Amino acid sequence: MAPTRRIRWHLAWALALWLPLQALAYDQNRVATDDAGRPLRIQGSVVVVEPDIELTEVTAGGLQEPRREWSEAARRHFPAAVARLLDEGGTARRPDFDLPDDLAPESRLGQVVRLNEAVATSIAVYTRSGSYLATKDRRLDWTLGPGVETLREATGADYALFTYIRDSYASSGRKAMRVLGFLAGAAMGGYVDIGGGQQVGVATLVDLRTGQVVWFNLMSNQSGDLRDAEGAAQTVDDMLSGLPL
Repeated sequence: MAPTRRIRWHLAWALALWLPLQALAYDQNRVATDDAGRPLRIQGSVVVVEPDIELTEVTAGGLQEPRREWSEAARRHFPAAVARLLDEGGTARRPDFDLPDDLAPESRLGQVVRLNEAVATSIAVYTRSGSYLATKDRRLDWTLGPGVETLREATGADYALFTYIRDSYASSGRKAMRVLGFLAGAAMGGYVDIGGGQQVGVATLVDLRTGQVVWFNLMSNQSGDLRDAEGAAQTVDDMLSGLPL
């Protein structure tokens, strides 16, 4: 996975910081509708594009240190769990599509990936209550344009599922600091939580025949564990629960 894509999708963390701090869980699930206002459903095959996943450990001081072995495990477990969900929903699948590690941003495929990132970020920002584009209502009415044909030719699929996840876990030192924060807050008659780990995910389902974004979700949890198959399955259930199967 190219480093530039990993860095760019630290935007997912920035989006998460805009969520209500008191919320233990949040999702921004949206499905596009047809001209009659009916939710669209998947009509065709789906390809799972290589998910952009990075797992980190939160140190006592609050720094996030990447953990390669955790990330590699998550990159195995998550796609497998997505495949099971699609199969259970009776959705036709094409083989998962791995993006080249040396994918050039200026290539046609690279441009599709970058455009999806930009569009997903815009959807997250501008369809939230009180913060949306004046030229759009809050319907899911976004497109990547005809350039997605490149991905359709490469995969033979009708839809592409893009997923981006950042997941962090508190170290033992961080957990101890949280306990001290609680005790200090209690002593002063208040409430102090310096925070621990957090799971943030952004997903889009794009129709490769038209470029239309059919479904979108931004999910944020203070729980969840992608390091094993069971935890990955739960994350997939949470993150893709509104997928229009």
